[in-house]
Amino acid sequence: MISEKMVSLVQNSSVIRAMFEEGRELANIYGEENVFDFSIGNPSVEPPIEVKEAIIDIITNDSPNLVHGYMNNSGYEDVREVVAKHINNTHGTTFVGENIVMTVGAAGGLNVIFKALLNKDDEVIVFAPYFGEYRNYVSNYDGVLVEISPNTVDFQPNLDEFKKKITIKTKAVIVNTPNNPTGVVYSEETICKLASILEEKQKEFGTSIYLISDEPYRELVYDGVEVPYLTKYYKNTVVGYSYSKSLSLPGERIGYLVLPSEMDDFLNVSAAVNVANRILGYVNAPSLMQRVVARCIDAKVDVEIYNRNREELYNNLTAFGYHCIKPQGAFYLFIEALGGDDFAFANAAKKHNILIVPGTSFGCPGYCRIAYCVDYSKVTGALAGFEKLVKEYQ
Repeated sequence: MISEKMVSLVQNSSVIRAMFEEGRELANIYGEENVFDFSIGNPSVEPPIEVKEAIIDIITNDSPNLVHGYMNNSGYEDVREVVAKHINNTHGTTFVGENIVMTVGAAGGLNVIFKALLNKDDEVIVFAPYFGEYRNYVSNYDGVLVEISPNTVDFQPNLDEFKKKITIKTKAVIVNTPNNPTGVVYSEETICKLASILEEKQKEFGTSIYLISDEPYRELVYDGVEVPYLTKYYKNTVVGYSYSKSLSLPGERIGYLVLPSEMDDFLNVSAAVNVANRILGYVNAPSLMQRVVARCIDAKVDVEIYNRNREELYNNLTAFGYHCIKPQGAFYLFIEALGGDDFAFANAAKKHNILIVPGTSFGCPGYCRIAYCVDYSKVTGALAGFEKLVKEYQ
């Protein structure tokens, strides 16, 4: 018999992943060109050419022990130094290598920091809508996820409710900006207010509350929008970063954590993260990809490809009669579900071979997420189906 905890996890396995598999089945039936799968955030943009060149050069010319061997659980020291300098040059910070821990993507990084921080029944606050796997990551370490209701006016965090829900058991707060699933970037004003509330509550309860910034979409922004770097606003910030989207490498599982030296209990937190990386079974981040990202630290994907999809979808869907906030970043549209029932609406879309994800999966019923990180032909090909869908609800 499997564990009781796993029974519920298996029964409630990711809706996104299930739809991704359903999309493959539909493609086998109707032809891949006739199925419009907007279910999963799997980048369609090619990695920068520098990545391929770096992989070939490293494998061909570097010493095997420097490429494939074990290293400190936090990652290669020289790679961590390169990452720290890049962050400093980009954001005006003062990090050094010891502030960086290389991780198995952002998901691995979040699990590592939760393992390091959480005691049983510690509370972790999230702002709806949010990436649904946060529920499982927190549950992995017997923490309690506390949801803040969505602010559906502009999808900035609901800070009034946030302030009321912080308790003496609050250990961490997760923010994700640019946001999955809305594409909204949290404003500097929002971040300043959030940081002020956390400072106030730390003093009130005499505790340390860690702000965990999940940042796989940081570089995917449009119209000149800037994403505040949260360590500059609140000292107890941990940044979790991934190259899955910024370099189109989701399957390579490479990212990092930033642990500022000024955070509370830095030495113990840093040591705990290092050990957590090992005992969770990651041992270390993939060695080859550490070397690759260090070589490609300034490389970027062509964000304009996503922007083209964004403009095409947003302009046409709103013209058809759909309602949504225009995303400032990431590669998602979060539309109001016609009829109000997000599951019923997502099922209705399937009749047109369009796969979208119900907002309930993100803690926000009544909406659906469209992942537009697909070929442009898929965007244009789906428009007729989206238009027919509107007419069916009129």
